[in-house]
Amino acid sequence: MKSFPINSLLAISALAFLGAMPSVGVAQVVKIDGSSTVYPVTEAVAEEFQKANKGLKVTVGVSGTGGGFKKFCRGETDISDASRPISVSEMEACKKTGVEYFELPIAFDALTVVINPKNTWLKQATVAELKKMWEPAAQGTVMRWNQVNPAWPDQPMKLFGAGSDSGTFDYFTEAIVGKSKSSRGDFTASEDDNVLVQGVAGDVNAIGYFGYAYYAENTNKLKALPIAEKEGKPAVSPSAETVIAGTYQPLARPIFIYVNAKSLAKTEVKKFVDFYMSQGAKLAKEVKYVPLPASVYAANVKHLSQGRKGSVFGGKNEVGISIEELAKREARL
Repeated sequence: MKSFPINSLLAISALAFLGAMPSVGVAQVVKIDGSSTVYPVTEAVAEEFQKANKGLKVTVGVSGTGGGFKKFCRGETDISDASRPISVSEMEACKKTGVEYFELPIAFDALTVVINPKNTWLKQATVAELKKMWEPAAQGTVMRWNQVNPAWPDQPMKLFGAGSDSGTFDYFTEAIVGKSKSSRGDFTASEDDNVLVQGVAGDVNAIGYFGYAYYAENTNKLKALPIAEKEGKPAVSPSAETVIAGTYQPLARPIFIYVNAKSLAKTEVKKFVDFYMSQGAKLAKEVKYVPLPASVYAANVKHLSQGRKGSVFGGKNEVGISIEELAKREARL
């Protein structure tokens, strides 16, 4: 029989003993990534959840809706924050890896076009004027304000907008230009909305767009631009009231979390999602988004308990959907 040195035997015995012991001090973690627009709500929910559930940890990353779905469909995260519905290509990516999911709308956003507060001449803009600024044909050619509207000054126009991995980029281009991801490329782009806030706040000739929560946090640095859906129609400012009334169009939109069905079997994820559905309305309002009717959160809980997976949007990013229509659609899932 082969003999082992005593120190080796002791080491093996110690490892065996440790392996038999339950893990101590290993935190149960809920992993979330995705939209910077949804981040303020999810982060607020995560903070309150961790206060109420000692020992449970929630990490919330910001890689944009598209970046978040890439991680989610690879099975790297439990929950994906999204400022638009999951796309056909993302649905296919999840299908290939066997990731099934629940789509849970959590609030409405008034996607906000902002200008510098020292800009005293721009009072409103039409969708057509915004399209003239942002469409692909504008690249390298529409560089000054008076090229968009002759009544505006002959000054350089500085554009700030969401990066290509952002759901806000997808939604804005579809709502304003008419096709998702169709945009000029010569602008300052970022998935981090705070970068865009600082850019517009630092230049009198700047204009940009992002979720309402980031404007609401920076009203001392920014001005929200009222938008007219069509020429001759009244311009409407972003607010909870105009979103609920359905008059802030076409930039009012639902925002979501997507939950990996397998992750929901984990106690910490189930607890967090239940907490989100019970506290999300209050916390969405606190960060300046528009809470959904109680019936939508109730429908979310029902879908989870009954295993109703998938999306009600069929991979399409719909512009102009109202809170009422969203509630009806979720009830039918």
